[in-house]
Amino acid sequence: MKEIVKSPIQGRVGKPRQLGITMVMDKGLGLAETRDFLALGSEYVDFVKLAFGTAAVYPPAILQEKIALIKDSGNDVYPGGTFLEIAIIQKKVPEFLERAGCVGFTAIEVSDGTIELSAERRRTIIGMAAKAGFKVLSEVGKKDPRQKTSGRAMANAVLNDLDAGSKLVIVEGRESGRGVGIYDKEGHIEQERFEELLSCSGVQNAIIWEAPLKDQQSALIGLFGPNVNMGNIPPHEVIALESMRLGLRNDTLKSVYQRD
Repeated sequence: MKEIVKSPIQGRVGKPRQLGITMVMDKGLGLAETRDFLALGSEYVDFVKLAFGTAAVYPPAILQEKIALIKDSGNDVYPGGTFLEIAIIQKKVPEFLERAGCVGFTAIEVSDGTIELSAERRRTIIGMAAKAGFKVLSEVGKKDPRQKTSGRAMANAVLNDLDAGSKLVIVEGRESGRGVGIYDKEGHIEQERFEELLSCSGVQNAIIWEAPLKDQQSALIGLFGPNVNMGNIPPHEVIALESMRLGLRNDTLKSVYQRD
């Protein structure tokens, strides 16, 4: 079909890519589901996160097979940041990183969404993960809506993390997309907080916006174009998101159609 009808939005970057990253949040797909998801959508995915501490619940052999499937499809795979936060609490960071490498993870997320972590300690852990050979993704923002972080504070954290060795920095959005990070309780972008983050950091291309909701994805594509980095995308929404990036869905087609 794509030989007949051109995508209304042009310029989408193919793999391997540095922009237009899609990070998928996997809360427990089985091996057959993982194979199906990758067969259909691996071309449009860059990172797969095994959410929160789910990696500890998988039977070990299945975990390793699943990680291998994801890697063989050309994608990076990493455990959720909450899992590393538990290792930090239990003073097991070196052991955690070693085991993560042994089972095949290619990336690590460093976050303090639940715990308190000093800037110095955070920087040290980012450096440890990078030195161990992982691609480091860090995350800014708290998971508790009562602990919302200002745009300026998030911007400073983004810059500090990049300087410490993070490849990309994720802005918290949780799986709900409501009441955290740059979103209000309805899931809309809080413009003042959002603009403050961008104006202070100046590194939009290094940010992954967690955007699990369709309207958030549409808004971010409208602001930044098809190559905006987005995360916490459910596996079954990968094709829908790629369609939106290309203007093959009403939400983004209408802006192109109205402009023309």
